Amino acid sequence: MIISSAKPFEEIIELLKDEDDIFIIGCGACAAKLHVGGEPEVLNMYRLLEEAGKHVVGWYVPSAACSVASFSSLMEKNPSIKEARSTLIMACGSGVSIIARMSDIPAYPSNNTKSLGGLSQGEVVSELCAMCGDCKVYYFGGICPKGQCPKQLLNGPCGGSIEGECEVHPEKDCVWELIYKKLQKMDRLDLLEKIWTIEEIEP
Repeated sequence: MIISSAKPFEEIIELLKDEDDIFIIGCGACAAKLHVGGEPEVLNMYRLLEEAGKHVVGWYVPSAACSVASFSSLMEKNPSIKEARSTLIMACGSGVSIIARMSDIPAYPSNNTKSLGGLSQGEVVSELCAMCGDCKVYYFGGICPKGQCPKQLLNGPCGGSIEGECEVHPEKDCVWELIYKKLQKMDRLDLLEKIWTIEEIEP
């Protein structure tokens, strides 16, 4: 089972300080069993966000956030997600990464992850998350560079990346190319201005 713990609500509010029209996505698998992303926790988060002055457009708890078939399937289950300008994912880092892959809507994590794996659109996707225990994936467009870059680079691509291809695995896109494109779509390239240290990622 994937082990996650809830971030302090104050940290979640800080992450969402510039966001509104929030859609909450839980997880009916591991996060529900650990009481950090099941229906009771999602409804409580809905209440807390509304009390904090945030507008929540809706919520949904898929059977497993890390194996959602497509973003359109989420919309079929709860059409109010079309009104969302941001999503709060109450799942592990794998679930956040899966949702972020499918949509240009910013995805924020409400949990910290300590173990994982995932299934995306029929494809087994490994190394989505490095289980740092203090999730910062939002700052990278929902794509974990520590988990997905073979060199675990935190501040941009290595010198061996050529035309968007990974030097270590040329058959794959450079994760920093994917991060750049995702943040560009989100109009948040400013997030690349921060220089990260390993201590900030692994406190």
